[in-house]
Amino acid sequence: MSDDTADVRIRDVLDSDLEAFLAYEHDPEALRRSRFTPRPRDAFMKHWRTSVLGDETCLVRTVLAGEKVAGSVVSWWDGDRRFLGYWLGRPYWGRGVGTKALALFLGTERTRPLYADPFHANTASVRLLEHHGFRRAGVVHHGDDEHVLLVLGAQPRG
Repeated sequence: MSDDTADVRIRDVLDSDLEAFLAYEHDPEALRRSRFTPRPRDAFMKHWRTSVLGDETCLVRTVLAGEKVAGSVVSWWDGDRRFLGYWLGRPYWGRGVGTKALALFLGTERTRPLYADPFHANTASVRLLEHHGFRRAGVVHHGDDEHVLLVLGAQPRG
């Protein structure tokens, strides 16, 4: 792991982080892997400022690798289910950044069960979630795309 990714941490999101998030959301390879439709800049900023940062029920953190914004991790309610999502910039893929950031976030987000639904062909994302204890719970469809429904069960009491 290089020096710029050795120090992975999460912190509250700053408005200035949104520019990096926007750039990462528009990366063609990330879009292919996630099967996500990127938002135009104004819609992206409005969504983040109102629906994510403006929703007090969302838990959202910026992922830092060294002093660089590497991505984001967020959890939100969809009906009676709490979901987790994350987005890392391509320079941080396969370098342990996601593994450490997700571990840190899961230490903060204590709601269980916690769900995630990555695109089925995004095997790296599915593996990362399974590494953190998420288990396959079925399949969901977003449009024509099949996504794996993963769940992190209740923590044992003790």
